Amino acid sequence: MPAVPKIRPVSDLRNKFSDISRTVHEADEPVYLTKNGRGDMVVMSLETYEKNLFETEIYLKLKEAEYQAASTKKRYTHDEVMTELRKVITTNKNSKQKKT
Repeated sequence: MPAVPKIRPVSDLRNKFSDISRTVHEADEPVYLTKNGRGDMVVMSLETYEKNLFETEIYLKLKEAEYQAASTKKRYTHDEVMTELRKVITTNKNSKQKKT
């Protein structure tokens, strides 16, 4: 069951910042802020933001893959896909190690 959204007035951002900060970090969910009774902005932890960004990127890549699959008759075997994935993972690991 999805969690009930946490909705607070925007004035709480100024008056109860530490409470909002604790809420977004402990619940790992955003807090919706209202101004004059209407939605105005969303506050979330950096971890939640990065998770949402990652999920959005994955979604877009899957949509692109669906489009490519629908627009060509080319199909890949399991072995071809796994070989390509291993190359990408190895390349990503190597590039991360060089940065540190």
